[in-house]
Amino acid sequence: MVLNYIWIAFFLTAFIVAVVRLLFLGDTEVFPAIINSTFDSSKTAFEISLGLTGVLSLWMGIMRIGEQGGVIGLFSRLLSPLFTKLFPEIPKGHPVTGSIFMNLAANMLGLDNAATPLGLKAMEGLQELNPKKDTASNPMIMFLVLNTSGLTLIPISIMVYRAQLGAAQPTDVFVPILLATFFSTLAGIIAVSLYQRINLLNRTILLFLGGTSLVIAGIIYFFSTLSRQQIDIYSTTTANVFLFVIIIGFIVAGMRKKINVYDAFVEGAKEGFTTAVRIIPYLVAILVAIGVFRASGCMDYLIEGIAKLVNLCGINSDFVGALPTALMKPLSGSGARGLMVDAMNTYGADSFVGRLSCIFQGSTDTTFYILAVYFGSVGVVRTRHAVPCGLLADLAGIIAAIFICYLFFN
Repeated sequence: MVLNYIWIAFFLTAFIVAVVRLLFLGDTEVFPAIINSTFDSSKTAFEISLGLTGVLSLWMGIMRIGEQGGVIGLFSRLLSPLFTKLFPEIPKGHPVTGSIFMNLAANMLGLDNAATPLGLKAMEGLQELNPKKDTASNPMIMFLVLNTSGLTLIPISIMVYRAQLGAAQPTDVFVPILLATFFSTLAGIIAVSLYQRINLLNRTILLFLGGTSLVIAGIIYFFSTLSRQQIDIYSTTTANVFLFVIIIGFIVAGMRKKINVYDAFVEGAKEGFTTAVRIIPYLVAILVAIGVFRASGCMDYLIEGIAKLVNLCGINSDFVGALPTALMKPLSGSGARGLMVDAMNTYGADSFVGRLSCIFQGSTDTTFYILAVYFGSVGVVRTRHAVPCGLLADLAGIIAAIFICYLFFN
């Protein structure tokens, strides 16, 4: 229901603003821009779905091999102590916990193309356990918020964009992004736990959060000792080695179980094709609404209003120039990426705004896109507290990014 209201609000707000611009400002270009955006966004939605078809087929085929080869079950058993606390409604040892782990691991390494099909596979498993098929279950919401909080260890794509746009040290945002995304994920876990009355003082959860904090501290220290070239090499190599090890590991596991690996792959790949087709309407709906909102000028007015409000409060408003990226990120990953590039082009890749826009891009994920695609793929229409918890995680990431950017670069 929340997505329904937000979707309607995008169109109504855009229409009102466009009418005002036409009647009072004489802007005759606004309505053609809005209509053009609907066609462009619809085309983009279809192209995204079409592009996902091959990747979905590949990874759902690999996941089927992993299921039949026992790898997913192994991950499920290893993660059972933690997941029984964060996902108390998932039966102990259920294979879906392995799928959840694989999705989160792909996200942390910045493997977006792998993370999406793995996430859709996990969502299908969670839907099988869901007693109300049209309503998001508690485990679904925890899983979605862990995705939308965007925990990323290696933001390689952002560093590549910075290098292309002439940054003197493209990797200087690596540590700030790592810190900001950690706070976003932590806030998301806390928010969902409060809604679902999960005891965060449990020893297992405390050990996990403490251990994760130590790991992140170790990663920060390790990369702080490397040069830019070394960071690029280590980041890229780690991500790709991890990806291929998964494929080889699943195939070897299938061979040990003496299953027909090829047939298992093809069987799973068929599901990838049908899933890609199923999510097209949901992608069209959300991307068209975002395109209309942008084309009407609503985003520009929103940023200008925030800047004036910040100045009235006597707060340094240097960060406001990067806010379009932060506000767009929950709505559209490609839109936020474009705004990040625009900020670096306008202000400079090594400017405060340019760097902050990169940290915004890496600190959270595309909340509404993920909700639309993941829930849409299994037919969930009642999202319950998924949206507020996801947005709270986004807000924490944005606030953390601002403070961290001032700490590192101002």
